[in-house]
Amino acid sequence: MKRTRPLKAPAKKPVARKAAAKPKPAAKSAAKSAAKRGAVTAGKSTPAVKTRPAKPNLLAVVLDQLDDAKAEQVVTIRLEGKSAVADSMVVASGRSSRHVGAIADQLVEKLKGAGHRGLRVEGMPQCDWVLVDAGDVVIHLFRPEVRSFYNLEKLWSDHTPAERVAI
Repeated sequence: MKRTRPLKAPAKKPVARKAAAKPKPAAKSAAKSAAKRGAVTAGKSTPAVKTRPAKPNLLAVVLDQLDDAKAEQVVTIRLEGKSAVADSMVVASGRSSRHVGAIADQLVEKLKGAGHRGLRVEGMPQCDWVLVDAGDVVIHLFRPEVRSFYNLEKLWSDHTPAERVAI
């Protein structure tokens, strides 16, 4: 059977044309380029280089988070002049192993969110004693029974003898 009608060509899709870019007035483009260079325009100055916000104080972030996580018996021990390991040590207790683990998890997340990197955590599987090493601040999180057994506060108290150097 022969066709009597010719085949139709597919309909052409309309081509979207880009709108012609409107030329910017010379004054606006000059002001923008001056602002990029950090020049003063009309009494206003814009910084040429963007600066990052400063990191919050590490010890303050740790203490705030421990307070938010309901840690108990929080003690801060200054280690300046006693040890080169860190500047401060924080000792705190949780009510149970689960609470100690939750405090440690929340603390690590808060420190990462505040921009502190290189955190090391030890003791998470058992959560009897969790150590979070944040560099300048070392945080010890204990269950109450384990804290009384090791008694770190007495070990690092101010009236302990100074370290002896071998000659």
